Amino acid sequence: MIENQSTGALEPFDFDHLIDNVPKVKMLNYTIEHIQVNPPIDSSDMSPERWIEIASHIRDNYDCYDGFVVLHGTDTMAYTASALSFILANLRKPVIITGSQLPIGEVRTDGEENLITALQIAAAVNHDGLPTVQEVAILFENYLWRGNRATKMSADNFNAFKSNNYPPLAKIGLGINFNDESMLHNVGSQSLEMRGNMDPNVMFIDLYPGMTESTLRHQLATPGIKGIVLKTFGAGNTPTAKWFVDLLSQAIDRGLVIVNVTQCVNGGVHEKRYVSSDRLASIGVVSGHDMTSEAAITKLMYLFGLGLSGQEVKIAMSRSLAGEVTI
Repeated sequence: MIENQSTGALEPFDFDHLIDNVPKVKMLNYTIEHIQVNPPIDSSDMSPERWIEIASHIRDNYDCYDGFVVLHGTDTMAYTASALSFILANLRKPVIITGSQLPIGEVRTDGEENLITALQIAAAVNHDGLPTVQEVAILFENYLWRGNRATKMSADNFNAFKSNNYPPLAKIGLGINFNDESMLHNVGSQSLEMRGNMDPNVMFIDLYPGMTESTLRHQLATPGIKGIVLKTFGAGNTPTAKWFVDLLSQAIDRGLVIVNVTQCVNGGVHEKRYVSSDRLASIGVVSGHDMTSEAAITKLMYLFGLGLSGQEVKIAMSRSLAGEVTI
């Protein structure tokens, strides 16, 4: 975003004015081309159609460039990073997503440093001359995170993102220190493949004390819904009332795929630890293990977008596709 000098309001940034606002980019001595979506949007308006558009641009230009930087608003950045990690199969080049908490043009903007660092990471190669990063990642302030492991944790701090269940891919200080052991290394000869149309017929259900039977029944009966990410307490726990389990069981019998993820920002679902979570597993609720909510919902969209059956989606949700989960 950039501030409108006339109104003071924040509005989508015109990339054509980038060098005027971030002249240090010239010092990198890189050949940089850009594609701007038209019209540029606030990231709160992000949609599955936009994810496909971004992925299509990367696919169409994949052989022409060493790496890609996606400039994106912070609010839905983790969703976009997760979605792209699934859509772009066999990725062997960096797709670095970054943005800022303060708009470009502000004196204290973090956007300038984030952009420059993202460009440096997108151009980085290892001792074999191969891209150092071969996955979708989020660069923000002092850290490079795996995109499908990151979550926006702060609306105020410059270090806005964190990956609570996976180590950083790099730490940024005076230098950029890559953590090679935590990064994906794609092997084989498969070329980049763009998969999936992203089926949006999925939803979250957040549990809370006092949720009524009629409320849950209504949510589970949402027309057209194929998959649900159930955000549970602690290590995957839910109310133990018979009506609660019966409603979930009936929904699963109708063909809904229900994935259990924890509301906690750290840790994951442990099916056998408590009776309530074990009961969910027995009726066919799929454990999301330590997946983020953003990864779980976009993974469901991706899998249903492939045209898979409910049973096939369940199986795929239980394994890692792009490093998004620890099994």
